[in-house]
Amino acid sequence: MKVLDKGFVKLVNVSGGHFSVLAAARVSNGIGPEEASKGQEKDQGLINYLMKHRHGTPFEHNLFTFYVKAPIFVAREWMRHRIGSYNEISGRYTEFQPEFYIPDRFRQPGTTNKQGSEYLNNSNADEWLYNNMRKTMLEAFGHYRYLLTSGVAKELARIVLPLGTYTQYYWTVNARSLMNFLSLRCGEDAQWEIREYAEAIKEIFKEQMPMTFSAWQENGYLAP
Repeated sequence: MKVLDKGFVKLVNVSGGHFSVLAAARVSNGIGPEEASKGQEKDQGLINYLMKHRHGTPFEHNLFTFYVKAPIFVAREWMRHRIGSYNEISGRYTEFQPEFYIPDRFRQPGTTNKQGSEYLNNSNADEWLYNNMRKTMLEAFGHYRYLLTSGVAKELARIVLPLGTYTQYYWTVNARSLMNFLSLRCGEDAQWEIREYAEAIKEIFKEQMPMTFSAWQENGYLAP
């Protein structure tokens, strides 16, 4: 799924699904995987019960692996969630390409939320700010290329690159941790850019685990 101007989220692999939730929950009663499913109505009822009463561990027995392309500043916010496994492209081994995220609309500090932001009152400033930011990033990349051609190691040359540079990484996470991530990053107080990624992943989650998603939605999007 395309996100922002040059980013994306791609589902690489998913294992377990809602069946793993049912099996993990019903093993408490000595029920094996062959009998873990009791029909859609009973299965949905159990998942709803687990979600409502915050029995979270059954939602940990599955895995999603995503391949993400995002600006570095988004990735750093993302990786504060130490609830999954990450492997990222290395600037020590790979030469970065001149791909930067530049917003088409600019924001000023929020009036009620100090960490938040809101769109500028003067929309005429957007074009000037866009061009200024693009120029700055291209100049930074020019310095990066100059350092490389001068024989400077990639691991040092990369330090001049701006936080808007696109990076790529794998993220593997279970459903419980994924719901925790989405509960926070789909919130109105999350930065708009990472919220766009979270909303894309939310749609993938809904498609892959509809029974769990339905119970999560009924629970007010609170992670179990």
